[in-house]
Amino acid sequence: MSISPQATSPRATTASAPPHLAIVLFSLAMGGFAIGTTEFASMSLLPFFAADLRVDEPTAGHAISAYALGVVLGAPLIAVLGARFARRTQLLVLMAVFALGNALTALAPGFGWMIAARFLSGLPHGAYFGIAALVAASLVPQHRRSRAIGQVMLGLTGATIIGVPLANLVGQTVGWRASFGLVSLLALLTVLLCALFAPRDQAGRSDPLRELGALRSGRVWITLAIAAIGFGGMFAVYTYLATTLIEVTKVSPAVIPVFLAVFGVGATLGNLFVPRFADRALMPTAGGILLFSAAALLVFPLAAGNPWLLAADVFVIGASVSLGAVLQTRLMDVAGDAQALAAALNHSAFNTANALGPFLGGLAIREGLGWTSTGPVGAALALVGFLIWIVAAREAGAAPVADTSSDAALLKTTPARPAPPLAPDDRSRSDAVRDPVA
Repeated sequence: MSISPQATSPRATTASAPPHLAIVLFSLAMGGFAIGTTEFASMSLLPFFAADLRVDEPTAGHAISAYALGVVLGAPLIAVLGARFARRTQLLVLMAVFALGNALTALAPGFGWMIAARFLSGLPHGAYFGIAALVAASLVPQHRRSRAIGQVMLGLTGATIIGVPLANLVGQTVGWRASFGLVSLLALLTVLLCALFAPRDQAGRSDPLRELGALRSGRVWITLAIAAIGFGGMFAVYTYLATTLIEVTKVSPAVIPVFLAVFGVGATLGNLFVPRFADRALMPTAGGILLFSAAALLVFPLAAGNPWLLAADVFVIGASVSLGAVLQTRLMDVAGDAQALAAALNHSAFNTANALGPFLGGLAIREGLGWTSTGPVGAALALVGFLIWIVAAREAGAAPVADTSSDAALLKTTPARPAPPLAPDDRSRSDAVRDPVA
């Protein structure tokens, strides 16, 4: 998958060659790598910063909730306020703020300061992924959007293989503050890569009222509900995985990064292969993932006593992360002209799941049901998400989605082909094809 090397205008043939599509997607994915590292590593580092800041672990979990709250509030707010700005500019500013929030986390003198820093770190999360997904989708034919979005999301899942275990290892050997400092450096690297390789675009032609139009769509809300509830099951288990490994599986803390990496491998392979099915059958793929996830979560208590069985189950649970790219594509289909807000709201929904899953899992643990009770709790959330999916699938079958975006309309009348190069000379002529909501 690459951008055509041939320019579409005489002047573009003399301009410098545009970045290869893979380089652009890698630059966008690096931001996902930084975000994924801090989002998931903070869960595995919870026992360490709780002890250092002299709070118990349930209280320390409020730092994770503060980050999730920042995502939930920041994603729609930034998407609306940024409607008139160029997407490249938004990417740079969002990652700069993310770098600042993680640097302040590393320097937090007390738990209250850490809560504030985690909230600030979460604000750019959803908006960044939303804009990055739209940029990636605008560079490929419509029938390859899920794969392009999935490749951007590989940064997030790749973080669970490399970034999270590394951050956990650094937290155990150097200190948890160094882990957040590492994330801040990764965010600054993303700023540099996006400055060099992200496609230059004009200021946005959308406006806040136009973006808010997404909130009038019942299809948008039902898709967000699938994510907010159905995805909570994975977070219910993952949040308490480190403690479950120590208390139930009886492994050494030094082995925890290995299990985190196994989860990441499952998530990465899921994002590599599952979107290929979604490009052919979007809604059936989403329903299949929810049932797949529910089954894996039900097995969790049975596998927890054996490290090999648990590793296999954690791998399968990780593969369910691919639901993110699938629902992102669904939102692009049903949001009409309010693409930026809908894409950002997807990550608000997933971080609602990030708050809901650990909260319900924690309630089960506090009621004395044991660390492995997070598995059945998570399975219940996945099955409720599947029930919501049934409603969405019936509606989609009764009234097929009418894609109102300008690039979709054009693709229906012209053969699918890779997008033209990102030469500045061609921008004004190709905006409507590649970027319907710039």
